[in-house]
Amino acid sequence: MKDFYKPSNIKSTKEDVVKVYASQEEASQYTANRIAAIVKEKQAKGENAIMGLATGSTPKGVYQELIRLHKYEGLSFRNMITFNLDEYYPMMPIEEQSYVSFMKSNLFDHIDIVKGNIHIPDGTLSIEGIQEYCELYEQKIADFGGLDIQLLGIGRTGHIGFNEPGSGDLSKTRLVTLNDLTREDASADFGGKEKVPTQAITMGIKTITDAKEVILLALSKRKAEIIQKAIEGVVSAEVPATFLQKLQNIEYILDEEAASLLRKG
Repeated sequence: MKDFYKPSNIKSTKEDVVKVYASQEEASQYTANRIAAIVKEKQAKGENAIMGLATGSTPKGVYQELIRLHKYEGLSFRNMITFNLDEYYPMMPIEEQSYVSFMKSNLFDHIDIVKGNIHIPDGTLSIEGIQEYCELYEQKIADFGGLDIQLLGIGRTGHIGFNEPGSGDLSKTRLVTLNDLTREDASADFGGKEKVPTQAITMGIKTITDAKEVILLALSKRKAEIIQKAIEGVVSAEVPATFLQKLQNIEYILDEEAASLLRKG
């Protein structure tokens, strides 16, 4: 880790709330080790580790390191219970672009997690069944005692999960409409923006911020502008990630490129 600092507007009492690493690999390894430490701590107590997971290109390195820890260092995930942030709607789980497929290919198929411990929002629901389903998703998290840690990426709109601009800090799991920029950023995966779903099911801001610990991971120059707004900007629903500034339990894990527009010191 090359650099870390605590912006004056961040409410956390931690001295290293923003950590900047020289490379994407180092940032991803740190994040994976934070997750692994919770899994092992809970194992030692005979308890389950309740994890909130993210998709997209950003966490791929984290998942690769968790797979390595499982295969070569004997880390078991049998006590891990996962809740994914979101899923496109409508979306069949067998589709290549589904987050079910993403999580299987990038993590779940390569570790010893119990399949019944995996929870990903259901993109196949009827529109009439979504509200009840979302309420049950919230209740399942609560029944397990809440999330021990929530891993986040950040979209160029400032979204965390699919909480687009305008999302309130009391929002919970629900159906949302995707921002045009979000759909544009996903267009390569779908073969054109017109093929990207216009809606998604997502955990809400409150669902995310109720986690015992939150890590926002951002990598590459492409995320520098929105990271500057998220960490140093005014707290506002127009940049939903700014709500994380209010937390006592937040870490921003960045590579040098993503941190390049932040004030130093």
